[in-house]
Amino acid sequence: MSHSPKIRTDFPYETTHDDIRVPLTDGTKLYARVWRPVTDEPVPVLLEYLPYRLSDWTAPRDRQRHPWYAGHGYASVRVDVRGHGNSEGLPTDEYSAQELADGVEVVNWLAAQPWSSGKVGMFGISWGGFNSLQIAALAPEPLKAVVTVCSADDRYDNDVHYMGGSVLAVDMHAWAATMLAFVSRPPDPLFVGDAWRAMWLTRLEAVEPLIHTWLEHQTRDDYWRHGSVCEDYAAIDAAVLAVGGWHDPYRDTVLRLVEHLPGDVRGLIGPWSHQYPDRGLPPGPAIGFLQETLRWWDQHLKGIDTGVMAEPKLRSWISESHPPATVYEELPGGWTGEPAWPSPNVTPLSYALQGAPVIVDSPQHTGLDAGRFFPFGNDADLPPDQRDEDAKSACFEFEVPARVRVLGRPKVTLRLRMDVPYGQAIARVCDVAPDGSSTLVTRGVLNLSARHGRDRADAWPPGATEDVTFELNGIGHTFPPGHRIRLAVSSAYWPWIWPQADSAGFTLEPVGSSLELPVREGDLDPAITFEPPEQSEPLGVVHPATLDEQRPERLVVRDVAKGEWRLEVDPRYGGTRVYPDGLEFTEDALETYTINESDPLSARTRSDWTIRLHRPELAWDVRVETHSEITCDATDFITSNEVVCKDGDEVVFHRTWERRIRRTAG
Repeated sequence: MSHSPKIRTDFPYETTHDDIRVPLTDGTKLYARVWRPVTDEPVPVLLEYLPYRLSDWTAPRDRQRHPWYAGHGYASVRVDVRGHGNSEGLPTDEYSAQELADGVEVVNWLAAQPWSSGKVGMFGISWGGFNSLQIAALAPEPLKAVVTVCSADDRYDNDVHYMGGSVLAVDMHAWAATMLAFVSRPPDPLFVGDAWRAMWLTRLEAVEPLIHTWLEHQTRDDYWRHGSVCEDYAAIDAAVLAVGGWHDPYRDTVLRLVEHLPGDVRGLIGPWSHQYPDRGLPPGPAIGFLQETLRWWDQHLKGIDTGVMAEPKLRSWISESHPPATVYEELPGGWTGEPAWPSPNVTPLSYALQGAPVIVDSPQHTGLDAGRFFPFGNDADLPPDQRDEDAKSACFEFEVPARVRVLGRPKVTLRLRMDVPYGQAIARVCDVAPDGSSTLVTRGVLNLSARHGRDRADAWPPGATEDVTFELNGIGHTFPPGHRIRLAVSSAYWPWIWPQADSAGFTLEPVGSSLELPVREGDLDPAITFEPPEQSEPLGVVHPATLDEQRPERLVVRDVAKGEWRLEVDPRYGGTRVYPDGLEFTEDALETYTINESDPLSARTRSDWTIRLHRPELAWDVRVETHSEITCDATDFITSNEVVCKDGDEVVFHRTWERRIRRTAG
């Protein structure tokens, strides 16, 4: 079973913590929480910088790690970005030039404090991992080291917006809706006083749904190149520890950073979901990640030789074969170490497709068993048995006479003929057991208009035959003897991929088509080990018991007569909780994805959020409701967003945005 983290209470240093405001040159003050060791000696500073509200939403997670670092001799600082939480200023787009410039100022300010040694490290998961890399690319002099977890080097093709040049319906919409709800929350009067309401109303006037911008840029243009560190890896001088999980959508970034960063870099990919690897959330095994990062900080911020630079350049978990399931407490497998990436231990093995040409015209609801784009360790996150999806796809199988251990990004070449200008190809690799069960191993997508590059949209000449090649997401997996490797190709993948207006599919010609697997030779390395996970004392958040029956995490509803399918998703971000300082925080979200199995123009996404922040002792009771929807016709995406904010029973803000956005590559 996966390790629950050990709670550590004894540290080399006693610690203290304070809430402060970091001044920026334009007069804006960013809200920050600083944990410091009790010592007269200046110490290095660690910074986590993101918009998710340090005084409530990330407070439990922050408490697990920032005091732990402080207890080991670091000033550990958590800062809310401009226009979020209790920070001043107006919100901007994600990773905006303003956000990054502010981050550089924060790094320099922290380095100049009397309790600072002048050396700074940045860390974070997801948003905080993204901007750690992006700020490192701006090269503020004090920033010497970065630990980036579940983040991306390419904002277009390895984030929540597009995949293989196709619109990511599942998270393009859900995340834009989530951020609309998040940015609409008010500052907390416990921390900012009576100014909270004026700050809130000013902030709300600046809110703009991010979906507008994201859908207006359907190819990889300058908008997406901004903040994508893959544009110039050489700009990063800081030492980078890049961490990912095989069940996180951003894991390929780890491979690219290890391959391309010019300075000190190490990569670590485990079996994990979109979580810090010490939290003990499925799938495990969890590791002593805080101890592992401490070795990185001590090496690069304190000049102590901890042996981290003697580790393999990439340490990867390779899972053994496992039956399909939507959650695994712990996966079987083990670690390998690679001296470089690409690794000399990995060689491509090509499988030629066989058979007569086959028409691939998948029903529009193909993909309902894809699982969650962002697995968080919940019970319904991972893909169930793929047999139903395989039946809607063209499948090619290959016997496994001897063990095949895969590490890296598989690749497919497909010879396609298409009679319409636009379409998309989805390829899945599955591990088929002797009992017929089909476990998803990895997958990839290509918008066929992006076949010559993500920065352009080239219509397919109707009736033409072309070869297209694209990579699938990286994976570490072992196919045992007696199993079969199945390549499944479909023309639809809802709700991950927004369907093209014409659903005619394509003809796949096996002759000239192939699957290429990166096969890792040699054995697992039992010498690669990690300490058990540990954390500092928890915050003490209470989750009140409820008599209400909890709705399913993922529910599929079929209207047989109409041919309509609806997927309802409860993202389970946190529910209701009560904080030690008296805050009662309630949030409820429901995502709905609807499509008719024969009509690509019937695609509809909807997201509804309700958030309540309540401090009984301050008679403070605010509510935020948001409703977001995307539909389409043959020429446009049609977006609708509504925000309603209440102070007590008074509606203080109500705005609706309606927008038609031209379908270009999407």
